[in-house]
Amino acid sequence: MPALAATATPPTALSGLLLLTLALVTFGYGLGCWIWPFGACRRCKGTGKRRSPFGRAFGLCRRCGGDGRRLRVGRRIINSLRELHDKGTR
Repeated sequence: MPALAATATPPTALSGLLLLTLALVTFGYGLGCWIWPFGACRRCKGTGKRRSPFGRAFGLCRRCGGDGRRLRVGRRIINSLRELHDKGTR
């Protein structure tokens, strides 16, 4: 009968699967940010308008400038990495 002992290290297959899943999710998010760089503004919910405190008048949303869209965080990272690369090659 084999002797079973408790170990403090996780199995290699489980950690490898976790790293592979993390890599796939990160790649998928980066691809999504590359294809769809804009998301709806959270403050105005994509309308580009904001209500006045009294509820009758509308104004432009300050966060998105009335556009209703915002640049996603992943796309900002892609843009900054591209800018660093362009500065380094000149």
